[in-house]
Amino acid sequence: MTDPSPVLSPPAVAVVRDDSLHSVPLNRNVRLDIILPPNYDKTTATYPVLYLNDGQDLPRLRMQEVLDSLYNQQTIRPFVLVAFHTNADRIQEYGTAAQPDYMKRGGKAGLYADFVLTELLPYIQTHYRVQTGPTDVVFAGFSLGGLSAFDIAFHHPDRFGKAGVFSGSFWWRSKKFNNAYDDETDRIIHSLVRKGSYNDRQKFWFQTGTLDETSDRNNNGVIDSIDDTLDLIKELEKKGYHRNTNQIRYVEVAGGHHNQDTWSAIMPDFLLWSFGK
Repeated sequence: MTDPSPVLSPPAVAVVRDDSLHSVPLNRNVRLDIILPPNYDKTTATYPVLYLNDGQDLPRLRMQEVLDSLYNQQTIRPFVLVAFHTNADRIQEYGTAAQPDYMKRGGKAGLYADFVLTELLPYIQTHYRVQTGPTDVVFAGFSLGGLSAFDIAFHHPDRFGKAGVFSGSFWWRSKKFNNAYDDETDRIIHSLVRKGSYNDRQKFWFQTGTLDETSDRNNNGVIDSIDDTLDLIKELEKKGYHRNTNQIRYVEVAGGHHNQDTWSAIMPDFLLWSFGK
């Protein structure tokens, strides 16, 4: 007589909830997509949390599929994902909080940082069981949303212990490209990092794709998105961060494009870096 077939455990499935809150500084309702880890409602535990810009892109990122796969492989710790939607004002709300770019884009980035710090984080910490210590709080984003996430996280290490940037818009600059433009002084986030402080508990993850763009303003054979990212990493290294440790991870995707397909494909690497067991 053969043994009966083993009873297989049901697959781990993350749970998606819709939520929203009204932001006073942004003067709009902000839609939130919350993805809770498997068995969230069956425990009283608190969880690490990932805050993610451009939450409207979760379906194109196939985030539910990515998370379910990682949970079933048991390769990541359970965490709460908070993805907040942008709107038509995206290019004004994202950017660097300290200053807009030379075309006055990012004029509301300071208000957006205010929303994240004084409204979003307290709301999530009140309504969901998330951990609040910076070691277990991550902020990430894509393109211009990646610039925003990095800027806010870097300047608030007491709130965010990790930042993740997919194809970050680190070209953000104070002058247009002409004879007066200078990479060393006119890229805004690079200058802000030079003026900033080192925090030994903070970590950064960066990704670029070799086909992110075709522009090569200094004609060195390397596209600008890669140059700008590597130059930012150099600025962080000058501060004391180490690239060859978990403090800085850089992933360059051969054939990777500036789109959600590439970012979805590399998402497991970022999540394993952020929440790996």
